[in-house]
Amino acid sequence: MELSVVDLSRLQFAMTALYHFLFVPLTIGLSILLATMETVYVMTGREIWKRMVKFWGTLFGINFVLGVATGLTMEFQFGMNWAYFSQYVGDVFGAPLAIEGLMAFFLEATFVGLFFFGWDKLTRRQHLAATWALALGTNFSALWILIANGWMQNPVGAIFNPDTMRMEVSSFFDVLFNPVAQAKFVHTVSAGYVTAALFMLGISAWYMLQGRHLQIAKRSMAIASAFGFASALSVVVLGDESGYEANLNQKMKLATIEAMWETEPAPAAFNVVAWPDMEKRENIFAIEVPYVMGLIATRSLDTVIPGINELVDRSKDRIRQGAIAWDALQKIRENPETVSEEVRETFSYNASSLGYAYLLLPYTDNPMEATTEQIEEAAWSTVPNVWPMFYAFRIMVACGFFFILLTTVFFYYSSSGKLDLLRERHRWLLHVAVWSIPLPWIACEMGWFVAEYGRQPWIIESMLPTSAAVSSLSVTEVLLTLAGFVILYSTLLVIEIALMIKYIRIGPDDGEPAGTAPPPASAQPVSGAAPVPAE
Repeated sequence: MELSVVDLSRLQFAMTALYHFLFVPLTIGLSILLATMETVYVMTGREIWKRMVKFWGTLFGINFVLGVATGLTMEFQFGMNWAYFSQYVGDVFGAPLAIEGLMAFFLEATFVGLFFFGWDKLTRRQHLAATWALALGTNFSALWILIANGWMQNPVGAIFNPDTMRMEVSSFFDVLFNPVAQAKFVHTVSAGYVTAALFMLGISAWYMLQGRHLQIAKRSMAIASAFGFASALSVVVLGDESGYEANLNQKMKLATIEAMWETEPAPAAFNVVAWPDMEKRENIFAIEVPYVMGLIATRSLDTVIPGINELVDRSKDRIRQGAIAWDALQKIRENPETVSEEVRETFSYNASSLGYAYLLLPYTDNPMEATTEQIEEAAWSTVPNVWPMFYAFRIMVACGFFFILLTTVFFYYSSSGKLDLLRERHRWLLHVAVWSIPLPWIACEMGWFVAEYGRQPWIIESMLPTSAAVSSLSVTEVLLTLAGFVILYSTLLVIEIALMIKYIRIGPDDGEPAGTAPPPASAQPVSGAAPVPAE
């Protein structure tokens, strides 16, 4: 298969985004955990909590630096690989990205310095304030990125100006409070909290298996299990909100996620397992649960969810309407000052479907002259590949319910003061926690895949196809930059993992002499195990 500039540009942005998001969720989650642990330290004055903050803060710092380094290229790619997209949405994207830059590089950079170097220069309360400012800055910098991304999923608060060929903000309030953006923000941030909680839980479990740093490990496990349990529940609830918004604004994405080819009577069934066939445009087999999909996506018993085939038919109508808008737009561009009011009214009436006309450009130079076969092919191009969407979503959901189960178990043991029993009788649970460390990252990456791949072929939902947004580059140029990014980002990832492993092996400074460990759990009394001691 011959790759085009569009395919390679998409691959490059996907690669850099997925690499970058390996660091983002841990940074978001650990920042809140650090602030919480330091709050306990300031309130109680117990030094062990300070040592915990410093240890987990070291791992946070490594991840923070690598996250900033990998994130720098993300915004530059808009200009490098997506020149027309940058021109098209510059008025909309400018404000949120500028605010994000201020919050990320001024607020976060300032307070991350105070966090690491202010222990001996600030009072306890001043340092705590700096830590909370760092945590809030880290979380709210994600908000502005997701406002921009949410607008790509649901472009509200802006109108297309045919004279400038740009989107222009009509209501910044609507852009800011876009329901899709807000749902994505709380869902993404909660996923970051789960990632950090499972990371802390797994490392604490490893220390318990090793018999090292037990007091810090137990406290870390207690706070991680409680934080992770609440966060895992919120991820599921907030994920349901994202699904509801998808049914309102991105019906094709929802139908693809569910491999729903035909429209069913309400409420629709949920396909637990299926084998979608893109060529036959049907499921070879499927295991269904009646009514569940309709209840989740519509929160009602009588609202119909359209299937893929029906949505393709709707796309055909919008493509024909878009061709009329495209024809009027060409006339406006040729004579912007003298064009008749009738032409402008024709464009205005059909402007909402203009993006669909661009779907015809790979098949014809003039959408008004498109054949029935070309319209059919363009309409089916609005359907993402169903198989990867279907299973990526289910991998994410399965991980989410596993996180609830895992954190529930450890929350029970920590809240009942029975963590020592894990080392004595249930060491397999500690091993499960250790091996579960990578799972939140898998779930996060699957979530981003569903969100972004599921929007294709649109770079801006129903308004601008990805194929119309690229820069005028050659395949060779994109291949060279892609290779460069792969090498650079892989190197940074290896550095991140090596540094993390190094400092995890060193462990926290908890006063235990190097090379010593308590006797094995089997040699210690278990009955009447007390909660974690105060010191």
